[in-house]
Amino acid sequence: MAQASPRPSSSSSSPPPVKVLASQLRRCCRRRDPESGWLLDRAEFGRGALAVPVVWMQGTVLSVEAGPGGGAVRLRDGSGCFVAEGTGGVPQGKPCLHAGKYVMVLGLVRSCGPGEPTLRALKLTDLSGNPLNEAMWEAEVEELHRRVLP
Repeated sequence: MAQASPRPSSSSSSPPPVKVLASQLRRCCRRRDPESGWLLDRAEFGRGALAVPVVWMQGTVLSVEAGPGGGAVRLRDGSGCFVAEGTGGVPQGKPCLHAGKYVMVLGLVRSCGPGEPTLRALKLTDLSGNPLNEAMWEAEVEELHRRVLP
């Protein structure tokens, strides 16, 4: 009889990406130890700050720039613009780096603040095939922060 493989302990796995909007990332601040990432201010939802090493964002591609490090993509969600760097070298399934496409970006937060937040892209996925992806995104993120995440 075959034995099941042991599951990795939760302490050895990294936390899942946190769904956020560009407007939320503009209010992030660095943790005390800069290597520890960023804290997401969630006061608007009546919640405490949340560590966000990896984020899940969705938006419409505004522009694509080739360049060193894999280039960059500027996107816009319903709350503002953000940039994903290093997009040329990440998994993306079918090509989705074209102006007007609605995409999901998983990425490491590189910078926040009053300007456009910047991510280091880890994965891109084209979500343009279903208009509900864009229509429901802001409500989905709000529900997550208001009712689901501690």
